[in-house]
Amino acid sequence: MTTVVVARKSGQVAIAGDSLVTFGDTRLAHGYEQNEKLFKVGESWFGMSGTTAHFPVLRRALNGLPPDELRLSTREEVFDTFLRLHPKLKDTFFLNTKEEDSDPYESSQFTVLIANPWGIFGVYSYREVFEFDRFWGIGTGRAFALGAMYTAFDKSKSVKELAELGVRAGCEFDKNSSGPVRVHTIKLKDPKE
Repeated sequence: MTTVVVARKSGQVAIAGDSLVTFGDTRLAHGYEQNEKLFKVGESWFGMSGTTAHFPVLRRALNGLPPDELRLSTREEVFDTFLRLHPKLKDTFFLNTKEEDSDPYESSQFTVLIANPWGIFGVYSYREVFEFDRFWGIGTGRAFALGAMYTAFDKSKSVKELAELGVRAGCEFDKNSSGPVRVHTIKLKDPKE
């Protein structure tokens, strides 16, 4: 599946991801395809876990939002943006929202991490939004990534180093994650701006 992480430290945020795509038991490693798990829309970087079909859909859907609807500077704005996005995913891209009969809400079927000048956020399948203070990870390699980043948080020299370390740990121990590791860093904006 994947290892994608976000981290926040010393006035910067970073997002990092591995480069492996899997189809059941088949691995499509870097060198056979670009395998970009991170993409930029506006001032925000996005990383996802889930089916590969989500990547072009979410990229196109986000880029199709008018600027006044693509707002991602607070937890509430992220929620509102993904709430507006959900009907478009169903109507335009034919998203199947059903997971189980007992689900409390329609599912968006993906997990997303966002890094931007306002912080680091996570969006889960029912549009639950989290704003993280230090770091977080998603995908099958997340447990390894979280452990590595927890151990290295105080010792790491930069947020880039911390995020890269998390993904490298996922690549080392998770059979569904592999390099190269891609990292993007962003300077945080002053909250007064």
